[in-house]
Amino acid sequence: MGVQKTFKALSDSTRREILELLKKGAASAGDIASHFNMTAATISHHLAVLKDAELISDEKRGKFIYYELNTSVIDEIVRWMASFQGGNNDAK
Repeated sequence: MGVQKTFKALSDSTRREILELLKKGAASAGDIASHFNMTAATISHHLAVLKDAELISDEKRGKFIYYELNTSVIDEIVRWMASFQGGNNDAK
């Protein structure tokens, strides 16, 4: 897991909103962009950061590229964070 890339990607509210959209299923870049008041180039940048962090994957379908969540990375983050619950019981 590339923790630094993952947390950098998650640090931006627009990228978190994109992940929320993709919870509903795969979407094209145009579909994603229609939810935001920003340029297609800006959305493309956000998608590239999410893809580089392996939080999303893409697939070309005809003339369009569809993006979807990569839940395995999210599952890995959750497991890693859960490992901190309970603290160290040896330090009493």
